[in-house]
Amino acid sequence: MGETTKIAISAAIQAGGSLFTPEQLAKISAAVGADAKIEMTTFKQLYAEVPLERRDAIKEDLERYGLEVYPAGFATKSLIACNFCKGAEETGLDTARTLNKAIAGIETPTPLKIGYAGCALGTSEPLLKDIGVVKMRDRFDIYVGGEPKGLKTFFAKLLVSGLTEDRLVPVVTAIIHFYKAHAKGKEKFSKFVDRVSLEQLQQIAG
Repeated sequence: MGETTKIAISAAIQAGGSLFTPEQLAKISAAVGADAKIEMTTFKQLYAEVPLERRDAIKEDLERYGLEVYPAGFATKSLIACNFCKGAEETGLDTARTLNKAIAGIETPTPLKIGYAGCALGTSEPLLKDIGVVKMRDRFDIYVGGEPKGLKTFFAKLLVSGLTEDRLVPVVTAIIHFYKAHAKGKEKFSKFVDRVSLEQLQQIAG
């Protein structure tokens, strides 16, 4: 076997959560091969090792079945969204899909987790993500710097509240690109937030 690479496979963002159909699971199995190891990650992506020379063809094949395929490793993960239990329109399903399309797969100094919750219940645990988005009626609050790992976990801090829908994607992408440009080596995002300060990030959020 030649050189291999990892790909990250996600179900489409939808009401009900991360749902795979039997057909999609069968297609994943057929695409990566019977001997492949498939890892379920903590950010709702399946990691699979595939031949490097077949990566693009496998990606196209899986996407034809409604799956999403992104780079593994040091990149923004696909949006970790809630189950939209209060209804797609009220909880902003289309907004979450638009945000996911804008942010998933961006190369970053360390893996970046971005959470989305369609209401204050926060079932996707957005305050434990690097960047958390919470829909509050027709506006959005953004939190930054959550840390879920280790013995000293802590919640993300409120960066901006009352954001309109049209500003959501520009603000989140601006934060990601500022992190890319100014992180020191493989600096974790939570440490980056502490170092540059919430006030400076608020200026970036505009």
